[in-house]
Amino acid sequence: MKKRNVLLCLVLFLMSHLVFGQTKQDSLEIKQAALDYIESQHKPNPKQMDRALHPRMVKRTFWKDKGTGKDYVRETTTESMILLAESYNKNGDKFPSSPKKEIFLLDVSERTASVKLMADEWIDYMHIVKLNGSWKIINVLWQYKDTKEHL
Repeated sequence: MKKRNVLLCLVLFLMSHLVFGQTKQDSLEIKQAALDYIESQHKPNPKQMDRALHPRMVKRTFWKDKGTGKDYVRETTTESMILLAESYNKNGDKFPSSPKKEIFLLDVSERTASVKLMADEWIDYMHIVKLNGSWKIINVLWQYKDTKEHL
């Protein structure tokens, strides 16, 4: 009887993971959203950025007001990021020849994920959501690795 209960628990656990957990494909798509976000800036590609972002994405960072010395939060929208992807690295001088792009899946659930992107001078923490079958970045909190750059 005990052996049967253990087996039943194991089967139920595995079934719940298959039904409610992320799949390998989800993990690949989450990573691809993060790659689209950074790679669209490496080689200007606004369509690639648009593909990665939810239309209501907000990107935030902290900044220091030079006049008052006070910290505040700066925000960027999806529209601004798409424009950035089109123009930021147009001359090819904003990134090294082999840009760094390390992606860490911090937590993945059935329809939400938290991701850390380490890219050259930046650290980006992302919330990615699965809506209508597609993973889209909905929140980004970023900082320079050297926080003195936030002036």
